[in-house]
Amino acid sequence: MEISNYHLTMKKLPLDIRPRERLFRYGASGLSDSELLAILLGTGTKRETALQLGQRILSKFKNLRNLVSTSPEELAEINGIGKAKSSQIVAAVELGRRMNTISNEKGNFITNPKDVVDLFMAEMRYLDRECFKAALLNTKNKVLKIVEVSTGNLNSSIVHPREVYKFAIKCSAASVIVVHNHPSGDSSPSKEDVVTTQRLSEAGKLLGIELLDHVIIGDGEYTSLKEKNLV
Repeated sequence: MEISNYHLTMKKLPLDIRPRERLFRYGASGLSDSELLAILLGTGTKRETALQLGQRILSKFKNLRNLVSTSPEELAEINGIGKAKSSQIVAAVELGRRMNTISNEKGNFITNPKDVVDLFMAEMRYLDRECFKAALLNTKNKVLKIVEVSTGNLNSSIVHPREVYKFAIKCSAASVIVVHNHPSGDSSPSKEDVVTTQRLSEAGKLLGIELLDHVIIGDGEYTSLKEKNLV
């Protein structure tokens, strides 16, 4: 038998390295990114198992951040993916984001910037465009609601105080924390970020709705403008 005609399938792999079997034995958290991706893909190609295909995809995008922010059209162009597998990957990513939003939206108390990061990091660290959100709080710093204020282009988002505080007034919020991401992964504040923060803080004082903090989300890192005494 010629090696070139040999089609290795997942069923021909030893049990202890098959992703599905490993998931049942060790749990999802015990699997690598490529193993989880292989389970999503289900099947590979004529020359690759699903695991090998998953490894090739991750190698192409260098890291998980680049993969999850890729469009379904770009994924579908990869040899061995197509529209069906591309849809499965994108749907899984979106479900993860929505689950995070559902679990974090209400019933949380904000006591420090780390609490803010816990609410928003998983959802916002991989976004390829700046997204500006606001957490609306009551007098006890409990989250009443999280709202999306604006979504910008690759480098900036346009935020006006009225867009933030109209939501706060509608919810009878006592205070506000605003959050936005930097698609570059670097959470260092820009001059525009500082100016926006100062404008929001001044508007909040006039309305009697305090701006508690402005947190910038990067890739696994964050910057609190409150901690930098810029709020």
